[in-house]
Amino acid sequence: MAEVTQLIHQYLRHNKKFPLVFCPGCGHGIVLGSLVRGVHALGLDKDEVVVVAGIGCSGRIAAYVDFNTVHATHGRALTIATGIKMANPELTVIAVMGDGDAFSIGGNHLIHAARRNIGVTALVLNNFIYGMTGGQCSSTTPEGAYSHTSPMGQLEAAFDIVELTRAAGAAGVSRGTVFHVKALDGLVADALARPGFNLVEALTPCFTQYGRGNGFKNAVEMFKWLKERAVPLDAYEKLEDKTGRIPIGTFVRRDVPGLEARYAAMREKLRERKGGAA
Repeated sequence: MAEVTQLIHQYLRHNKKFPLVFCPGCGHGIVLGSLVRGVHALGLDKDEVVVVAGIGCSGRIAAYVDFNTVHATHGRALTIATGIKMANPELTVIAVMGDGDAFSIGGNHLIHAARRNIGVTALVLNNFIYGMTGGQCSSTTPEGAYSHTSPMGQLEAAFDIVELTRAAGAAGVSRGTVFHVKALDGLVADALARPGFNLVEALTPCFTQYGRGNGFKNAVEMFKWLKERAVPLDAYEKLEDKTGRIPIGTFVRRDVPGLEARYAAMREKLRERKGGAA
């Protein structure tokens, strides 16, 4: 336990924001731990890591980590992360976003970041709701689910984060849950280590705004729900009846250069041409 505590504190800022701002039973603190362990597993220099966080509960993660951090405006984390990566490709750039921040107001930025294959790791904390702003439905709120803006049940179909990001052209796409912590640690570390745009969706409970209104008695039940519903991809593909099951694991893993690498290569070609002409 002492070694784990020492590891965690090595990457956290010692400020007045402890204990964590997250509600009891929220899984965001677990994702914070996975992010720290992923950085540590790769031996990354803290000064060479940048975390750009959006608005919402997930955005609070930037206040805790002892990296270079930027708290972006709502839905714009990926635009800022893109600029940072293009300006300094040697940095490890991570965009931490909620489901609303990434796929509602920031949805257009995300699909183009995936299309460009910019070398940024997108860590999307999906709790199916706008948690911080009052419990409104988001673009990932399941159809039929209740929220403060859908008191009779959500009428719209939800985005499938994995399928949307895969279709947009991302180099890496994976999904994990805060119940399956070790697996999530591995997914985050793998995404950080690879070139191009890599997205990790982390399913995380929000009992305060989502669970209470959707039949969960407490946060523990929500973690049990993740345990029962989430199935490793290999096992999921073998299921005859996939109803109500959620596949987790790595869905896309392509080793292709990111936009920043392609841009650098183009710039070098231009230099060579100018040198040859001279």
